Amino acid sequence: MSGVSSRLASLLAHVKPGSTPAPLEHSFNRHTLSPTFFLPRAAAIEPDAEAIYHVTADNQILRRSYRETAERASGFAYYLKKHGYARVGILAPNTPAFLESIFGIAAAGLINVAVNYRLKGEDIAYIFEHGGVDIILVDKEFEPLLKTYRAQNPNVPFLVDDDKFSEPWKPIGNFGAAIQEGWDYDKEVGGHGWAGLEAQAADEESIIALAYTSGTTARPKGVEYTHRGCYLAAVGNLIESGLNFHSGRAKYLWTLPMFHAMGWTFPWAVTAARGTHYCLRKIDYPMIWRLLKEEKVTHFNAAPTVNTLLCNDPNAEKLSHYVRVTVAASPPTPHLFEQMTNLNLHPVHVYGMTETYGPITKGYHLPQWEDLPLKEKYQKMARQGHGFITSLPVRVIKTEVPEGTVTDVQKDGKEIGEIVFVGNICARGYYKDPEATRKLFAGGVLHSGDLAVWHPDGAIQILDRAKDIIISGGENISSVALESMLATHPDILEVGVVSVPDSHWGERPKAFVTVKSSKTLEGKDVIAWARNVSGISKFMIPREVEVVSELPKTSTGKIRKNVLREWVKGSDRSAA
Repeated sequence: MSGVSSRLASLLAHVKPGSTPAPLEHSFNRHTLSPTFFLPRAAAIEPDAEAIYHVTADNQILRRSYRETAERASGFAYYLKKHGYARVGILAPNTPAFLESIFGIAAAGLINVAVNYRLKGEDIAYIFEHGGVDIILVDKEFEPLLKTYRAQNPNVPFLVDDDKFSEPWKPIGNFGAAIQEGWDYDKEVGGHGWAGLEAQAADEESIIALAYTSGTTARPKGVEYTHRGCYLAAVGNLIESGLNFHSGRAKYLWTLPMFHAMGWTFPWAVTAARGTHYCLRKIDYPMIWRLLKEEKVTHFNAAPTVNTLLCNDPNAEKLSHYVRVTVAASPPTPHLFEQMTNLNLHPVHVYGMTETYGPITKGYHLPQWEDLPLKEKYQKMARQGHGFITSLPVRVIKTEVPEGTVTDVQKDGKEIGEIVFVGNICARGYYKDPEATRKLFAGGVLHSGDLAVWHPDGAIQILDRAKDIIISGGENISSVALESMLATHPDILEVGVVSVPDSHWGERPKAFVTVKSSKTLEGKDVIAWARNVSGISKFMIPREVEVVSELPKTSTGKIRKNVLREWVKGSDRSAA
């Protein structure tokens, strides 16, 4: 493409936003915060550094530099500006088009609405309608999911990405044509490149994205992400996950869906570190092990269940290099952390929710833990820990109090309360839902709905969500704690525990388990092991253990306990 060098020469001038907010006193010593800034910055510093590695839908290896990625994102931004769009829907797996669009949409001063492609067509239609999108970028594989939306919104255009190999300056397909049209439009209006875009937002408190919740028990809610919040969350993840901790370039593998809480802000965090994004269309364990071994991937994010299956894949073997794995989505077991560490997959345990831009706490691994017995060391590593560097300290508050009352529990590791957050990386609220926003921030803190204890050293440890605590004969049983204990059985792969009614005790736990490859196990075997070998307290031992072929999971690998509860009631399992 002509003019590349001259266009890149203006990258550092992009600090001039597309529109200017009211002047501030001493405004020369501050700027608005937006993570979009990280892409043109990376391209200006290391234009030839590898930004993207991807195996395309037509099975070709695609590699793009930061220069090329920044130029393609700017072309998409100018296309959106030319047509006057305001909100852009995204329905795609982890592809270069998804990554480029995140930066292009924001650079045009617009809002992105990314949707989980594992949802039903009706739910996808609801989200895009609720979010008010006026154009949708869709991966060709998932275009059929928009049938319901198309019938209801025939005038909203689709940009279809084929995810096929192409030279960076010769874009193909609908999405590629949009990029080319944007480049042409930029030339028509003066050829400003990134200097004519909003690499910094005019208002850092404005919305950059609507991240929708999973909606497992109610309609999905659109969480309002601001430029400032995403910037600070991305910087926090860069530090807490160690994206720049080694001498070489971070090589980040996209096992986490980009649509989930905007990929926990890692599209921006990896770019800030000028790392390589290893895009991945789907979870493919042999492919992941190949990339870990051959490409020397250094970082990835994954839920405990993904890490469990990865550790038990036939291709698993101890790696020759150190890999940092950010683990979240559900509480991990100490046993899993030991398995991972033995493979040179070193867990960075974080905790958060869509309403906190993803991770907001970290289980900090302290040097003195190395002198502890292994079991105790991994138990400490599995705690949810302390608040992020870009947040304020996490708190645990009493629950048996009037709404809006905020009183801390004792830091004794025993008193149970609800986890709440305050600080920079709490999202703005729920889009078009003031009542839900009021409840979320009752008492001036962001309520998680998760129950935990607060240890004397200030670290928190999740026990359960309130609805997942099992009260049996007056004893509180944490399903998370019981799952952690059962997972140490040598033949068990995964565990999900829910309550079942009991005429005598009120309710009791039932465990659903999957079994490791080449192993056979019956429920009665697990119960006998729990009673005679495990050391599990008598009142916690499940009287029912059902072996299943697969546990139902969310898009991020979290076990769907609402589905397990339906299984208990005898619902059709084929629909899970």
